[in-house]
Amino acid sequence: MNKSSSNLNSKKLSGELNTTLAIIDERLGSNSDFILHKLTATKEGVYQAAICYIDGLVDQQLVTKLISDMNQVFWDDKTYTSMKPNLFKVQLSALSISSVYTEDDLIMSILNGFALVIVQGVNEAFVIPVNGGLRRAVEEPTSQTVIRGPKEGFTEDITTNIALIRRKIKSPNLCVKSQVIGRYTQTKVSLIYIDGIANPEVVKEISSRLNSIDSDSILESGYIEEFIQDGIASPFPTMLNTERPDTVAGGLLEGLVAVIVDGTPFVLIAPVTFFRFLVSSEDYYQRFDISSFLRIVRLVSFFIALLLPSLFIATTTFQQEMLPTTLLITLAAQRESTPLPALLEAFIMELTFEIIREAGVRMPRAIGPAISIVGALVLGQAAVQAGLVSAAMVIVVSFTAIANFVLPAINMAAAIRLLRFFLMFFAGTFGLYGILIGTVPLLVHLVSLESFGIPYLAPLSPFNKSKLKDLFIRVPWWKMKTRPVMNGDKNQKRQSDKQKSFAQRAKDHHKDPLS
Repeated sequence: MNKSSSNLNSKKLSGELNTTLAIIDERLGSNSDFILHKLTATKEGVYQAAICYIDGLVDQQLVTKLISDMNQVFWDDKTYTSMKPNLFKVQLSALSISSVYTEDDLIMSILNGFALVIVQGVNEAFVIPVNGGLRRAVEEPTSQTVIRGPKEGFTEDITTNIALIRRKIKSPNLCVKSQVIGRYTQTKVSLIYIDGIANPEVVKEISSRLNSIDSDSILESGYIEEFIQDGIASPFPTMLNTERPDTVAGGLLEGLVAVIVDGTPFVLIAPVTFFRFLVSSEDYYQRFDISSFLRIVRLVSFFIALLLPSLFIATTTFQQEMLPTTLLITLAAQRESTPLPALLEAFIMELTFEIIREAGVRMPRAIGPAISIVGALVLGQAAVQAGLVSAAMVIVVSFTAIANFVLPAINMAAAIRLLRFFLMFFAGTFGLYGILIGTVPLLVHLVSLESFGIPYLAPLSPFNKSKLKDLFIRVPWWKMKTRPVMNGDKNQKRQSDKQKSFAQRAKDHHKDPLS
């Protein structure tokens, strides 16, 4: 607890034990999980100190040891009334003890899981870090599958999450700036960046937006994201969320800024461009040629997930002449017995798949995936046999859904699912011209969108040839000598200009690489 963080309007502690305990009892005494342990120093039972804490937020073993040590201190020191804070700290030197001086800081320390030691005649309360209770251990991320790389994910504890990042970036330039947001939840939020790499203007802007938040509660990082993100009316996300420490560490090393919120394993990263949502951490852990191929697959999947149903509706409804004759005859034979127009048919199928997807997410994990797969197969097959939809429409919708799952960022995949319905409407109304009507304003919006001052389509718009080495394809590590565009003009160099692969160095020296 920092003394400077005290509320200026809060009253100072008087040093009278009974007065302080009365204040605590008034604000917390009615709670059954609030524990007050009085320490006696005489055989007559006169108490001159007390320990306060919330049961469940502390490590009970540490609290028991604290009470035992404090009792020993009082019984050994007959002049306890003149006991100085220094003596108290010496007796419990194994713990990092701080002090609070106001009533509000006293209450907040208890609610944050600390044990408070209050001594008669001392106008400060001692904050003992005995935080504990049940916490989830570091496990493999559940929302982002790890193929190759560290199999550790963030937890709900902000201290653990910061430690996971510090284990990967062991640099004194890694800066952690923390603050408390939320009048009732008092949620700890930390801003993390690497000094000397991150753009100072971006750090200042994100910090300013965090300071402007005035809300009752912050329960998840999604609250913070909506408060500070750019493009309020945009379906495209301007902040990336992840529960992988290696993803955050990689972003920090590229000049990005991370926002960690206590109580959630999802960490926010900003600023980001559109192409960041098509990149996976595994791209940097395997060969550059394989990674480049997978990036192209994701880009193609993005356009399939966005445009395939619209193209199918437009060509089968308005521009049949664009289809090969054999394919056109096959589709016409299928649609002969279908009572619904292609637009309504596609809307029903897409909405049905969204319902099945949402049901699979909400159902118990043991049966959710099975129900989703079986439900989709049974409903699709039954709909085709009943003549309600064509087999080709089922194939298009299914392939579109699979392509949507290829996108590594869930929030970008959700945006594509939403935009798909609008493009389908334009395609069913105006054909291919309708798709053009929908995509041109969408492209204009993407060009004008920014993420904390960084153009959303950078480095394509504005075009920067030197930044294309890690965009659609990933060049070998020894060729990526500069950082991406996010960190401005500061500390662009990532590695030595003379860095080469071993095979190149051997060739330069006219040696056999295997010799």
